[in-house]
Amino acid sequence: MAAPHQFLKSPLTAGIVGCPFSGGQPKAGVDAGPLELIESGLLDDIKALGYEVDFQGADTLAHALVSDGTADPDIGKLKKPRLVSKVTKELAERVYAHSSKGQLTVTLGGDHSLAMGTVSGTFKQYPEAALIWIDAHADINTPLTTPSGNLHGCPVSFLLGLPGTSKEEIPEFGWIEPVLKPERLVYIGLRDIDAGERKILKEHNIKCFSMFHVDKYGIGAVVEMALDHVGRQRPIHLSFDVDALDPEVAPSTGTAVRGGLTFREGHYITEAIAETGRLVSLDIMEINPSLGHELSVQQTVSIGRSLVRCALGETLL
Repeated sequence: MAAPHQFLKSPLTAGIVGCPFSGGQPKAGVDAGPLELIESGLLDDIKALGYEVDFQGADTLAHALVSDGTADPDIGKLKKPRLVSKVTKELAERVYAHSSKGQLTVTLGGDHSLAMGTVSGTFKQYPEAALIWIDAHADINTPLTTPSGNLHGCPVSFLLGLPGTSKEEIPEFGWIEPVLKPERLVYIGLRDIDAGERKILKEHNIKCFSMFHVDKYGIGAVVEMALDHVGRQRPIHLSFDVDALDPEVAPSTGTAVRGGLTFREGHYITEAIAETGRLVSLDIMEINPSLGHELSVQQTVSIGRSLVRCALGETLL
């Protein structure tokens, strides 16, 4: 049975932020993910769970996404840095606006560079929060280590304030404060990590549960260890990249990696976090409706909806 919500205000309200953005990576189509989720019936799902819904439209950040003609050359290897900064900064403001009203914020992406904004907005309201990151990838490359320059592989490094991300080194992202502490971050589902990321994770002693640990201990034990690590009293921001799931489960995503979480393992994570009563913000990222045939898209969108429902407290019994 889920615990009462410890940080949200009554009546329970889900603040929905649709962010149709693909600028943090090279594959078109991930910007269509939010609208697919909305049109599939997600808002009705949430209302059926007893939440009021505060939603301004799937194009809520549309004006930030329209190019104003300003040149956006690479900064080092980083691609589209000014666009990503502009969108994530505004997203941070939107997330904070919902969080500051005591709402449970649900951000629908879009690519995972958006977490620069979602986590920043959440931690502005809840500075002692913890971040649980569900992903095949660590997304902790810095401007100094990134092999590709795609910013969806870098958000965690900016949130931690790692070398190469400071205001002095890259003023275009100067609005991002290093709100995250390594001991309040935990990963589940990792299985594709760059060499530079592996070094960062070890140097900062960041708690990681790879698929090896899921296989070894089982998902129930992994989630309990993750919650113990970040502390049992903190608000939780859950950032869920659907590529954490095995491609057979969620095929329509841009950087699929074999050997991922099963359908049940992915849903168990969201169910267990809902049970704590401490979830204050949720990201569902990297659903790309342009990848795969119609049935695989429907399957992936359906899983995105069910992950949201479980995170918001849906139970079988």
